[in-house]
Amino acid sequence: MIDSPMLTVFQGHERLLTAPLHDVLPLLKAQAGASSQSLLAFDDQTGRRVDFDLRGSLEEVLERYAPAPAKTGPGRPRLGVVAREVTLLPRHWEWLEGQRGGASAALRRLIDEARKADPDAERRRQAQTATDRFLGAIGGDLPGYEDATRALYAGDGLAFEAQLQNWPDDFRNHALYLASPAFMETP
Repeated sequence: MIDSPMLTVFQGHERLLTAPLHDVLPLLKAQAGASSQSLLAFDDQTGRRVDFDLRGSLEEVLERYAPAPAKTGPGRPRLGVVAREVTLLPRHWEWLEGQRGGASAALRRLIDEARKADPDAERRRQAQTATDRFLGAIGGDLPGYEDATRALYAGDGLAFEAQLQNWPDDFRNHALYLASPAFMETP
C-alpha cells in the first residue's frame, strides 16, 4: 500500500480524514452502520467517489484491498501493465505495427511524449477533472455550482473561490485543495 492514493472521507458536510487507503479503511469499517449519516470517500487524485466492501473483520477488509502480489510469467507485471482494448482504423494499426517495439511500445511512447510536451497543461487538466467530479458528487445542488464549474474550466481561481463562499467549510476547502493545481501560474 506504499503507492496508495490519498482518500478523503466526509460524513455529511464534515471532512473526517484525508489519508492513504490503509488508514481510511479502519475508519470506514469502524463507522459502518454506527451512524445514520453515510460516509463518502473520494480519491483525491481522480475526484471519484469510491466504495468499499466492508464485510467481515477489519483484517479481512484490509486483506481484500491489499495490493496484489507481483505475478511471474509473460508480460510486464512489475511495470503495472494493464491490458485493455484499443479500437483503431486499419491504417493506424499498420503504422503502429511498423514501429520499433511494436504497437504497445509505440502507444506508450506517444502518450509519454504528449504528457511531457506540456506538463503544466496535463497537471491543470487532471486537477480540473478531479475537482469537477468532486463538485458534481457533493455540490450539484449547492449554490454557485454551475458558475464554479465554469470558473474552474476558465482558469479563474478568484471566481471559483467566490462561487464556493456559501458552501460548507469542509466541502469548500477540499474543492479549493483539489483545484489549486488548475490555477497555478506557469513560469
